[in-house]
Amino acid sequence: MMLAYIVRRLLYAVPILLGVNLFTFLLFFGVNSPDDIARMQLGAKYASAEAIQRWKVERGYDKPMFYNPAREGVEKLTETLFVDKSLRMFALEFGQANDGHDIALEIRGRIGPSFAVALPTFALSLFAAITLAMLLVFFRATALDFWGVALCVAMMSISSMFYIIGGQWLVSKVWALAPVSGYADGLDMARFLSLPVLIGVVAGLGSGARWYRTIFLEEVSRDYVRTARAKGLSELAALFRHVLRNAMIPILTGVVVVIPSLFLGSLLMESFFAIPGLGSYTIEAIRGQDFAVVRAMVFIGSVLYIIALILTDFSYTLVDPRVRLG
Repeated sequence: MMLAYIVRRLLYAVPILLGVNLFTFLLFFGVNSPDDIARMQLGAKYASAEAIQRWKVERGYDKPMFYNPAREGVEKLTETLFVDKSLRMFALEFGQANDGHDIALEIRGRIGPSFAVALPTFALSLFAAITLAMLLVFFRATALDFWGVALCVAMMSISSMFYIIGGQWLVSKVWALAPVSGYADGLDMARFLSLPVLIGVVAGLGSGARWYRTIFLEEVSRDYVRTARAKGLSELAALFRHVLRNAMIPILTGVVVVIPSLFLGSLLMESFFAIPGLGSYTIEAIRGQDFAVVRAMVFIGSVLYIIALILTDFSYTLVDPRVRLG
C-alpha cells in the first residue's frame, strides 16, 4: 500500500512538472524572443541583423520554437527550441551560459557554499522557532507571552535587509567578531559563515515562532491534552510528548516550503556576504540578463518543490496513521 501511494504521487508530479516547464518556456520566450535576447546581449551598438543571426546560431537560438518544418521525421519536433532549451533540462542538460561557461558545471561547484549556509540556518531556525513557541505556550496568557508575541510581530515587521546591513555593521564593524563578507573552504568556513547563519536565524525567528505558537495553542486546547493533564501528566510533559507530536503535520507543511531554498540558497544573503553559491549565481544571471541560467534555476526550483511535496506526503504517513490508512 505504501509503495502504491508513493508511485501514485510520483505519477501526479509528472504532468505538473511538464506543465510548469512549458509555462516557464512560454514565459521566457514569449516576453523575449531569441532576437530580443541576442540584442540585449550584444548591445544596441553591435546589434546588426548579421550579428544577431550569428549570436543565435552560436548558442542554438536559431531553431523554431515547437515545430521545425526544415527537418525530416521526428526531427521536426526534436530540433526545436522547446526540446533543446527546455525538455533537455529533465536530463540535467542545462547548456551554456551567455559567457560560454557550462551551467551544470557551475551548479555543481556552487552547491557546496549554498548548502553550507542554508543547512545550519534551516536547522537552527527550526529549533529556535519551535523552542520559543513552546516557551510562549507554556507561559500562555501571561506577561511573558504577551511581550513575546509583541516582539515576534516587531521582528516580522523588519525587513531582512535591515538584519543583514545592521548585523554587518554591529558584529563586523563595531564588535569585529566576524568578517564583513567573503568565503573560504576548510576550517576557515565557519569564520565567514557564522554571521550570515546568525542573521538568517534571527531574521526568521519572529515569523516562525509566532506561526508555531498558533499551531501549539490549537493543539493544547484539545481533549487529549486535557485528558493527559487529568491523568497527572505535567504541563511540560504534555507539551513535548503530545502537543509537539500531534503538531508535526503542520510543521512538516511549513518545512517543505524551505527545502528548495536549501539548494538555491538565499539570494540576498549570498549576494551581500559574497558567498559563491547558487543564490548569488542567480542574482548575477538576472543582472546580466543571462536567461539560460535563470531558466535553469527556475527549473531546478520547481523540481525541488515538487520533490519536497512528495516527501511531505510520505512523511505524513509516518507521523499520522490516519493518512496511511486512508
